[in-house]
Amino acid sequence: MRVAIVINTSWNIWNFRRSLVKALQAAGHEVLAIAPPDDYSARLETELGCRYVPILMENKGTNPVKDAQLTRRFYRIYRRERPDVVLHYTIKPNIYGTIAAKLAGIPSVNNVSGLGTVFIVKNFVSRVALGLYRFAFKFPKRVFFQNDDDRQLFLQHGLVDKRVTDVLPGSGIDTHRFRPASVFERHEPFTFLMIARVLYEKGVEEYFEAARLVREAAPGTRIQLLGGIDESGGVGVKRAVFEQWLQAGNVEYLGTSDDVAAHIRLADCVVLPSYREGTPKTLLEAAAMGKPIVTTDVPGCRETVVDGQNGLLCEVRNASDLADKMLRVLQLPATELELMGRAGRRLAEQKFDERIVLDKYLNIVQEVTGNSTNRS
Repeated sequence: MRVAIVINTSWNIWNFRRSLVKALQAAGHEVLAIAPPDDYSARLETELGCRYVPILMENKGTNPVKDAQLTRRFYRIYRRERPDVVLHYTIKPNIYGTIAAKLAGIPSVNNVSGLGTVFIVKNFVSRVALGLYRFAFKFPKRVFFQNDDDRQLFLQHGLVDKRVTDVLPGSGIDTHRFRPASVFERHEPFTFLMIARVLYEKGVEEYFEAARLVREAAPGTRIQLLGGIDESGGVGVKRAVFEQWLQAGNVEYLGTSDDVAAHIRLADCVVLPSYREGTPKTLLEAAAMGKPIVTTDVPGCRETVVDGQNGLLCEVRNASDLADKMLRVLQLPATELELMGRAGRRLAEQKFDERIVLDKYLNIVQEVTGNSTNRS
């Protein structure tokens, strides 16, 4: 079969769907990678063996004229490439790609990998987005959610037929690639690490304030941030503001990296104070590598932590509570830190192994293309 994977950035395919691409190819399918061009587009072809198909797509904003043009671009690509099934991820492919696939007579499978600001901020744009979801989600053969809270929210708003929904453990985690160190080590100084783009909704402002409080209580503690600056769409922290925060000297900014595991390995605890997630892959990576987690008690994040066993949950948008939970982890003796890490590893193996995700995708691709006659 010819399977198209459609996401809002090539980086997203490379970072989150690489294992899926390999699993589809191992099952004998041809994979098309459809996404806007970026630094990772060429790697999808040269290193993953996909056929890369570029598409122009603005990830932020809702402009009816531009969105109609995007639907037309999807339609033209689908008519030209004739995939047997299209796998959509992220908001605009989920909405406009699904409509285009329906018009082109091609079955689609959608993945809601987090709700972004649509359900967090209540305004005209979010109401429009809900209406678009309600229309577009009449057409997919299956809609995967990354946590049951998101699934229930869509059902409560009448956005999708319950019969086509299913829940996945995020994008899963490769528990062979992400493994704990052979010998446990508590670092000196103790090191916290947050891995996320510099967006307000990731809780980055609260992280900086918590860093100040933690370092006041435990001077010398290292508190790091790994992730790109994203000023687009008005949801990211402006570079000038971010640099002003850094001047306080409480957070060490690491920029971006293709080797996230190397940074997790050097940390003692991974922190994510996000306002809402699908299922954050960085926390799954941390758990698989045996690192305690501090994250918010919100949909998506709370699924990665059994409070008190492999980490601690804190209140959302509450920097002082975040700092308190970080300090509680910092004050644990090495033996208890190691036990927390082992509990996280067990959780990753039992609940979040990527084979669960890959098997569901391989099955649904086979199911929806069983009688496919899309390609001439």
